[in-house]
Amino acid sequence: MTYKMIVLDLDDTLLRDDHTISERTKLALMKAQEMGVKVVLASGRPTFAMKPVAEELNLAKYDSYILSFNGGTILTCNGYEEIFASTLTPEAVHKLYEISRRENVHIHTYVGNEIITQLANEYTTIEGNITKLPVTVVDSFVETVREPVVKVLMVEDPEKLKVVEAKLQAELVEEFSVMRSKPYFLEFTEKGVTKGSTLNLLIQKLGIKREEVIAMGDSYNDWAMIEFAGLGVAMGNAPDDVKAIADFVTDTNMNDGVAKVVEEFVLKQPVTV
Repeated sequence: MTYKMIVLDLDDTLLRDDHTISERTKLALMKAQEMGVKVVLASGRPTFAMKPVAEELNLAKYDSYILSFNGGTILTCNGYEEIFASTLTPEAVHKLYEISRRENVHIHTYVGNEIITQLANEYTTIEGNITKLPVTVVDSFVETVREPVVKVLMVEDPEKLKVVEAKLQAELVEEFSVMRSKPYFLEFTEKGVTKGSTLNLLIQKLGIKREEVIAMGDSYNDWAMIEFAGLGVAMGNAPDDVKAIADFVTDTNMNDGVAKVVEEFVLKQPVTV
């Protein structure tokens, strides 16, 4: 199979634990792009927090794309033109806020270039550190969210959030896509919006077949795109149930797992750093 697109989650997949790309991985991806293969970034991160990675990989030169907010938006890397956007209404966000209170978990979302929450907490602080966006603690979450937003996160201790996830996936199945991106992040987007559904929109626009796509990820918000792609790859650091639905399991994000897939399935040879 000749692959025409490589789709990459960022945290714990493309990026090492210190949020950098290894030289081997960078070189492999640059060589793939020189061969005409599209490298697409697909993350739960907001667009702002994905731009530096897109720029480091020179994706604009190759007319590539970013899928941000778990597939809530598609943007061109050359000019960051938005070609698809999905949002949650303020009313939907307010409902999620009330549910977060019922379940006794924290909640945050994005307004402009800020993360807003009503109560400071360690997990929202982690999100701020990852995305490099400021965290603003507001007096009223409901009063602050008056315009549509792309996604909402409930955040809490992983064991507690796992229980909440199972409950809300059943309760809200007709209204939202509900998935965990990290053990302590439970994400809500518009119903039917996932990295997989948005990837499908993108390849239809580009005339690429799903069989010609490699998608790599490590967590539950990557599940849909791993299942969708012709070659769905789970990282070595992924949970066992994510590995189970993948076509291929590579090495960890700390041991050049992405580079090894690109070398084996695209370049057909190892790269030399």
